[in-house]
Amino acid sequence: MSIWFYLFLIVLCLSIFLILKIIIMKNEINNIGKSVSSIINADTNNLITISSKDRELVKLANVLNKSLKELRKLELEYKNGNQELKSSITNISHDLRTPLTAIRGYLDLMDNNNLTEKQLKYLKIIDDKVSDLTELTEQLFDFSKSVDIQNEIKRENVCINDILEDSIASFYSLFKEHSVTPNIDICKDKVIRLLNENMLKRIFENIISNAIKYSDGDFKVKLFDDGAIEFSNKTDKLDQVSLEKIFDRYYTVRNARKSNGIGLSIAKHLIDLNNGKIEAKYKNNRLIIRVKF
Repeated sequence: MSIWFYLFLIVLCLSIFLILKIIIMKNEINNIGKSVSSIINADTNNLITISSKDRELVKLANVLNKSLKELRKLELEYKNGNQELKSSITNISHDLRTPLTAIRGYLDLMDNNNLTEKQLKYLKIIDDKVSDLTELTEQLFDFSKSVDIQNEIKRENVCINDILEDSIASFYSLFKEHSVTPNIDICKDKVIRLLNENMLKRIFENIISNAIKYSDGDFKVKLFDDGAIEFSNKTDKLDQVSLEKIFDRYYTVRNARKSNGIGLSIAKHLIDLNNGKIEAKYKNNRLIIRVKF
């Protein structure tokens, strides 16, 4: 046999070897990709294992395992930090409530005495500041509850019509107190969605409460057949800068009757957890909050 035949056999064997190696490496890389995805999505400390002895693949697996360990470490630090933050905020809120309650009691006693007009003016200022601090304390409690609210979300088929009607009715006294006349338009067809009922109630409560704080005397809510809900009210207290930050945590519109605080931020967080969308528009001196599930 000629030398060319032997060369052909050698080249053929090498080609088959390389093709087989490429196929094996491709399969191993696919398995590594699936393993990384599975480990990240699952709450586990498992690491990537490979059957190949290829030096580069082993090196890749080691690098990825090192990154996974760092990721788990950061995740654990984040969870522990959130828990510590939650505990600290809860303790601060408790510490604030006691002196605020005492101050409120003394203010009530002073209000029953004969005070001069100037003293009554100062008393009103103190009373307003105490109210602001009390509201901030409640917001701190809300924040501590929302830190890990996404842990277990139980969804069920709920009727948005019924929840919205009940939420609006619960604000009757507050509407009356602020001289706000609600305009309600709820579609006749039942809008059923797979949602967490308690979260939906809280979403509506936070949005309605926010609308009353901003309102210049009116409030409109409309539920559409497609599951969209629009809340709107007249207000001259907003501008484009305020609108862009209205869902930011603790952002406050300076001229509102009361601070906006955390309400809309929590509402957006809960809507996101229920796979919904929320947006805000400011048109013709009307703040429009649109929610869609």
